[in-house]
Amino acid sequence: YPNPFNPETAIRFDLAEASEVTLTVFNVAGQEVATLVNGNMNAGAHSVSFDGANLTSGVYLYRLTAGEFTSTMKMVLLK
Repeated sequence: YPNPFNPETAIRFDLAEASEVTLTVFNVAGQEVATLVNGNMNAGAHSVSFDGANLTSGVYLYRLTAGEFTSTMKMVLLK
């Protein structure tokens, strides 16, 4: 997970403590294509579904921000 996917995937992540979480998907040009999470989440394992049916094939980036932590990962949509 989540590579490659067509057209839906699950983005999984763990939180060590409850925090304000933002999970955003961008295209390679840096344009935001979706905001999947924007709010408080409890500690523990989480899975968020992303549907790319309305997007073109290609590379997308997703950025997870939780409190002071930020991570950016790549995913590939193949149709």
